[in-house]
Amino acid sequence: MALDPSSGYVAASNLQDATDAALPIFDVQRVRLQFDISSDFVAAQVANNVLVLALSTGRILRFDLDNAEDVDDIDLPKRPAEVGVIRRMFLDPSASHLIVSTTQGENYYLHTQSRQPKPLSRLKGVHVESVAWNPSLPSSSTREILIGAADGNVYETYIETSTEFYRREEKYRQTVYSTQDGAVTGLWVDTLPGRPDFRRVLVATQGKLLHFVGRLGRQGQEGSGSLFQKLFEAETPTIYESPKISIPAPSCLAISPEVSDPAASNLSDSARTFAWLSSQGIYHGTLLTNLEPSVLGKKVFADSRLLPRSATPPSQTTGGRSRSVQVPAQSAILSHFHIIQLVEGRVIAFNRLNDAVVHDQLVLEEGQASLGLFCDQRKNTFWLFTKREIFEIVANDESRDSWRIMLQRQQFGAASRFAKTAAQKDAVATASGDYLVNKGQFAEAAAVYGKSTKPFEQVALTFIDKGEQDALRKYLLMKLSMFKKPFIMQRIMLASWITELYMAKLNLLDDTISTKAELSDGTNTTETKNQLSVVRKEYQDFIARFKSDLDRKTTYDIISSHGREEELLHFATVIDDYNYVLAYWIQRERWTEAMVVLRKQTDPEIFYKYSTVLMAHVAMDLVEILMRQPTLEARKLIPALLNYNKTTQASLGQNQAVRYLQFHITHQHSTLAAVHNTLLSIYASHPTPDEAALLSYFETQSAAQEQNYDADFALRLCIQHKRIRSCVHIYCTMNQFASAVDMALKHDEVELAAIVADRPDNDPALRKKLWLRVAKKVIGRERGIKSAIDFLKRCELLRIEDLIPFFPDFVVIDDFKDEICAALEEYSRQIDALKHEMDDSASTAAHIKEDIKALDQRYAIVEPGERCWNCRLPLLSRQFFVFPCQHAFHADCLGKMVMRMIGMNRGKRIRELQAEVGRGIVGGAKRERMVKELDGLVGGACVLCSEMAVKQIDEPFVLPTDNKDEWAL
Repeated sequence: MALDPSSGYVAASNLQDATDAALPIFDVQRVRLQFDISSDFVAAQVANNVLVLALSTGRILRFDLDNAEDVDDIDLPKRPAEVGVIRRMFLDPSASHLIVSTTQGENYYLHTQSRQPKPLSRLKGVHVESVAWNPSLPSSSTREILIGAADGNVYETYIETSTEFYRREEKYRQTVYSTQDGAVTGLWVDTLPGRPDFRRVLVATQGKLLHFVGRLGRQGQEGSGSLFQKLFEAETPTIYESPKISIPAPSCLAISPEVSDPAASNLSDSARTFAWLSSQGIYHGTLLTNLEPSVLGKKVFADSRLLPRSATPPSQTTGGRSRSVQVPAQSAILSHFHIIQLVEGRVIAFNRLNDAVVHDQLVLEEGQASLGLFCDQRKNTFWLFTKREIFEIVANDESRDSWRIMLQRQQFGAASRFAKTAAQKDAVATASGDYLVNKGQFAEAAAVYGKSTKPFEQVALTFIDKGEQDALRKYLLMKLSMFKKPFIMQRIMLASWITELYMAKLNLLDDTISTKAELSDGTNTTETKNQLSVVRKEYQDFIARFKSDLDRKTTYDIISSHGREEELLHFATVIDDYNYVLAYWIQRERWTEAMVVLRKQTDPEIFYKYSTVLMAHVAMDLVEILMRQPTLEARKLIPALLNYNKTTQASLGQNQAVRYLQFHITHQHSTLAAVHNTLLSIYASHPTPDEAALLSYFETQSAAQEQNYDADFALRLCIQHKRIRSCVHIYCTMNQFASAVDMALKHDEVELAAIVADRPDNDPALRKKLWLRVAKKVIGRERGIKSAIDFLKRCELLRIEDLIPFFPDFVVIDDFKDEICAALEEYSRQIDALKHEMDDSASTAAHIKEDIKALDQRYAIVEPGERCWNCRLPLLSRQFFVFPCQHAFHADCLGKMVMRMIGMNRGKRIRELQAEVGRGIVGGAKRERMVKELDGLVGGACVLCSEMAVKQIDEPFVLPTDNKDEWAL
């Protein structure tokens, strides 16, 4: 058994996504069954895409609409002849729990995981008319639910599935309310947001609709006692009563489907709606949730209204004429926006917002009985069941006309939410703006007009004619934000106009505050100041957001024309035009403000541009800022520093140019000659006679073994400003000691000259030459020869005979007799020392001759088994050499080793000698000389421990020709 997927539920569901306005809002389609039904349907329910059908034979068919092949065929435990025919079924919204009620008052419970209905013994004899499911579903149990019976009572029960034979399905049955007004045709329970212990209960009878709101009662654990008893006992319901009429009519309570996504469905909130079908018609409204419980019921019924039976279009007779008798609706359900009724086989849909008929379709043939209309609360689908057929009522964009209805009611906020297309939204915005203008709400109208396509000129002139500059500004801001980036000219014009309006508004508020006048709207000066702050903040936000749309020159002109200094500088700051800000403050000699701006800058060009004028007025603050800018090039600041040094009268310790240059050299480690030369020029040109700072700089450079300054420039500068000690230092660094001594002596700096004369300690001749110059000056200046001689004793190189030429002709020898005697005694001691050295040399020569004679008698002992250190064969087998180090080699082995180790020239000579001696051609004394020469070349030194072996230290131990296996570890 299955539903036909070609023309059944699947095809109908696809139509729900249709958004074509040409389609009807509702379309009733027959669902064709792919199986034969031997008996009629007697009851039906649908929830969460699960369809449950009850047959007159007592069978229950359970379909999964998502899977048409999934069908459960379930039988009641007893035959209909014993328990009666199924009259009603109640399926919870999650399709987990099913309650079946028969004509004889037998009730059964079926869980979604079970195929065997269980009898509800506690509910035996109760003719169930309605069920209010627990809003906390789904669960393995029903939890606390309310059951409306035909006897007018409302029962509370708790049903839990069980596999135990003797255990009842329902834990308890408690009568919680009695209507005394006939059968309870409808029940509904829901929660209130933020109040988990409160419930709202709707109870519908044939003639009344009751609204309860109250706190729940709880005794013990879940399922241990009544939850709703306290609510019904403590609360007085709000009642809506329908006038009694003689014509009987069906009664039922319908609730709109769940709103799973309010944003997607265009609903303003998640509040659901109700509809009560009575003899008078349909009473419907919204189930408000955001009010206090004490007034909730009254407010719900106060905002509800009746759709009278007379609003239903009359049906046509066979001859085409309408009936005069109004037939009541047989059933009614709710969608999100419509009330759907079944009247004489016709499916009629009313728009719930304006009660207009949007659909009227004849579905059933005359006399064809139906089981009623049904709504799937979770899946938002709608169904019509007869005894043999199933119809689906497909909704096609049912909210399409809601925006127009809201617009007619002047509910512009709701209309905007329901509007979908750009044309619809524009129509809502235009109408809303016109309405607000007529009511004098210009600010609100500006916000709405900004989203509409109403001609810009009309809106702008409207606000101008009304004198509403604030509304005009707000409107222009809206339009500016909506213009796309490519509309450059439009954006620039709007931004400039808005700037003009801001300046006018700020001036107006300033004028009001300055005159302390009361404004026409009753605001006082304090409020005006607050408003001024708000408008200024708005202006700043506007500048920050739309700075790219503001033409720089035009904006400067606009703000300047209004004399708005603060706003002018704020604009320049936002667009990073710090040149303008600094120039502005500098022109007004506002140095403090200028330095505040400069502290925030990182662009080196700004510092270069304004350093000259700022050094002249705020040198200390500027240098503080400059020292925090590591990227600056000091050479570009030199003109400003020199100009400052020219005009300042500060000492070197307070000179800010010196301070910055020292910082750049010390901390930035600058090696630029321009920087060092500038510092030198400031030191040298300063009027103070003290050369300490200049000399300290030179000594620092010398200690660091650097010379980053131009020595020639420094020397000329020091000579020009008569910095003698500095000149002497420079000469010394240039190793021009003679010039240094001459410079010092020229200015009578004898002590300084003596210090310089001692500098070339590694060149005695030069040192003596320099001291002779000093001696000449000292002897010529000193009046007493004795004191001059004492001064010149500081140099041990000077002799009295060197100084005699410098003495005056009239000097008597008695003045330096002692010095001459001392010199003669020194010469005598030197002669004696030389004689002693000559005697020592003669003795040494004699010892050497004796050692040479002893060499001829030197010998070495060779043991019988000793081997050659090269070939490891017995040494005595052929000619050999023995060295004092006890290393011994065969003559030919030693020759080969020497050939590998000595140079090319000696190796060649050895081969020549070996060849001559080996041929035996040469004899006599010549042969002896050649043998002696060959022995000298080969056996001159041991190849293993002499200097020859040390030179071979970079040779590897294992040669490529050696057997490496012998050396393996």
